[in-house]
Amino acid sequence: MGIKHSKYRNTGILFELLVRQTTSDLINNQDSKAVKILKKYFTNTELGKEYSLYNTFAVSTKLSEAKAEILISTIVEQYRKLNFEKIGKLKYNLIKEIKHTYDLDNFFKAKVENYKPFASIYTIFESQNSTSVDTKQVLLNKITLLEHLTDRSLDNAKAPKSIVQEFMKEDKEIRLLAYKILVEKFNDKYKDMSDRQKEVLKEYITNVSDTKNLREYLNNLLESIKSELIELKESSKDQVVKIKLDEVVKFIKPIKENQSIKDETITGILQYCDLIDELKQGL
Repeated sequence: MGIKHSKYRNTGILFELLVRQTTSDLINNQDSKAVKILKKYFTNTELGKEYSLYNTFAVSTKLSEAKAEILISTIVEQYRKLNFEKIGKLKYNLIKEIKHTYDLDNFFKAKVENYKPFASIYTIFESQNSTSVDTKQVLLNKITLLEHLTDRSLDNAKAPKSIVQEFMKEDKEIRLLAYKILVEKFNDKYKDMSDRQKEVLKEYITNVSDTKNLREYLNNLLESIKSELIELKESSKDQVVKIKLDEVVKFIKPIKENQSIKDETITGILQYCDLIDELKQGL
């Protein structure tokens, strides 16, 4: 399930709207309550720390793709160190105070220049605290951020090649350290996966640009999975399980040559692997 963006809870947008309200109040020669709200909630507070991360994204542009990637991962790491309980309480009180001070509809009508990247940052940040993450949504938001940070569209960009070339210019020690960190993070994130599931992911990542090899690998795997499920069905003494497995087997079909390999295909195969492991444990 995807994460729904909320401009009412987006720290970057809230800050920008308060700044705009301050400007509007000053132009109209009014005593701006927005200034007091900004000082109260963003000066030396945990919410202020979170906004500084949003602001880092907003002001960073025209970076190389490699530096943009590093910036995103670094900011996300810093975000994880924040006190989310304090942020939640401050944000709740901030929204409550804005509601009591201004007309919410008019307040949120103001245009925010960095709305799209701020919305993407919000989604990526929220995904760090969610147990159910839509990988595709996070990826699309990351691409939006990369386009903002590099100041160009990535539709036709050859990002992997550019990143690898820049990475390979680094010292051998740095490359080895980066590789070690990458492997450790991968293993930690997917530690609950079976060896076969990890192998599927590895093949998917390695051959993502080689559709022919990937399709051949996946079709062989699907055939193997189908055979295993048929064997498990025949050895099962539970009639209900037999019927359900029979239905599952009917769904397993080879990937056609003109058929694109989507994330959903890989997810389905990983679930088949999970099913086989569960059934074997129950025998």
